[in-house]
Amino acid sequence: MRRKSKSVVLIGYMGAGKTTIGKKLAQKLGIAFYDTDELIEQEQGMTVAKIFEQYSEPYFRDLETGMVKKLSESEKPMVLSVGGGLPVRRENHEYLKKIGTVVYLKVSVEELVRRLSGDSKRPLLKGEMELSEKITEMLRVREPLYLEACDYYMETDGKSIFELVTELINHKGEKA
Repeated sequence: MRRKSKSVVLIGYMGAGKTTIGKKLAQKLGIAFYDTDELIEQEQGMTVAKIFEQYSEPYFRDLETGMVKKLSESEKPMVLSVGGGLPVRRENHEYLKKIGTVVYLKVSVEELVRRLSGDSKRPLLKGEMELSEKITEMLRVREPLYLEACDYYMETDGKSIFELVTELINHKGEKA
């Protein structure tokens, strides 16, 4: 498996800052930035929420796998932000690692609740369950897969975007 040495893939729970940090990192490195959700929305002509509503989560997950597979075949260096559920499919781990260094942006449940409170655009946050319970339950399933998929992880609580981008450039994360 060949990696593009300059490419970085950011994974983590929704609200972890993957897109915000990814855009700044790409700017600093002078390379392209891509977000799988945005690419899928452009390709499908509808929002992720609409895709969930009209077609189902498994259909969306198939679109994600197709997109990350396509990106793994590109030779162009990039910073890639992927949807929070993409690493849940183990088959995607190989594609992510083929793209570049995979970094898990690790955020506490408390911080995620603060960031995601009032967010009505994310289909998986809808429902009766309390937000903190929902996040805790989803992380219980997802975090082991995030750790399995990543090359290293970074604790992000209490750090500025500048600090996180600097850490990413200097590879200051913890080995998974």
